[in-house]
Amino acid sequence: MQTVANGFALNPCALLEAAFQAVADGGMQDLPFSQPQIPVRACGFQLFEQQWVGTLLTPWMLSLLVLPGPEQQWEPRAVGDKLALSLPCGSVRFIVGEVEGCGQYLACSLMSPLDRHLGAEQALALAQQSARMALSLPVVDGNIPSNPGRRALFRLPQGTA
Repeated sequence: MQTVANGFALNPCALLEAAFQAVADGGMQDLPFSQPQIPVRACGFQLFEQQWVGTLLTPWMLSLLVLPGPEQQWEPRAVGDKLALSLPCGSVRFIVGEVEGCGQYLACSLMSPLDRHLGAEQALALAQQSARMALSLPVVDGNIPSNPGRRALFRLPQGTA
């Protein structure tokens, strides 16, 4: 029987990096889609609604992750279960994952496998920018009606005719 997943009081970056480095060292480097020039890095983790949100870069993938925050308790779910969360960037679909040393987490694949043309610096920049974008407020054109009627779609904004 699984136990409740307790939250991380401190930023989980170091724990994630150690856990996924162990996965990488455990045979992932032998797989054809693994890219050894790409490091294992947890990027941009910060608290959002009392949960840790950031990205995880490995030699085989880039994912957006959510882990329980300080004093949070998650009921255990089956690995592979899917759920959607509302983030500032929009609704994001996550899959439950689990790794030794960190327990359960939610993951949304951003790139898997990684583009073969990515270098380590490019991949790290992509991971850091992706973490920022996930928690960034969307930019909306203020000239577009928020609830356009059917006819509003065919009208030009005033002063543009």
